[in-house]
Amino acid sequence: MNGAVLAFDFGEKRIGVAVGDLEIGIAHPLQTIAGEGNDLKFAAIAELISEWKPARLVVGLPMHLDGTEHELTRLSRKFARRLEGRFSLPTAMIDERLSSAEASQTLNELGIRGRNQKAMLDQVAAQRILQSYFDMQPHELA
Repeated sequence: MNGAVLAFDFGEKRIGVAVGDLEIGIAHPLQTIAGEGNDLKFAAIAELISEWKPARLVVGLPMHLDGTEHELTRLSRKFARRLEGRFSLPTAMIDERLSSAEASQTLNELGIRGRNQKAMLDQVAAQRILQSYFDMQPHELA
């Protein structure tokens, strides 16, 4: 299986986006979508889908560390359903526990700290989510 995959780290204020290819299985941070109102956010997502023509989408599923759900879990599921319905693309949900903490640690290691992380944190978290998705998929070696 090949084709682009877009992954989303959903948040009420910002949505991190990452991209990768099913064949290669390596995720890259792409951008952070911010703005007021869902219409603007979905317009930005539509542009990305038009540009990258993904075969599927992946959305991070936030949960408490013990695996119980919270309000953002419900909102992320709703976001995934809206993506699937609006763009007619298969959409997978991936456990994203600790993805933001891991993203922050990665940025710290790169020398990007504190407020300087804000612009990049969500897209690096989306990269972590997408890489987790790739790592769970069986890969065929050529």
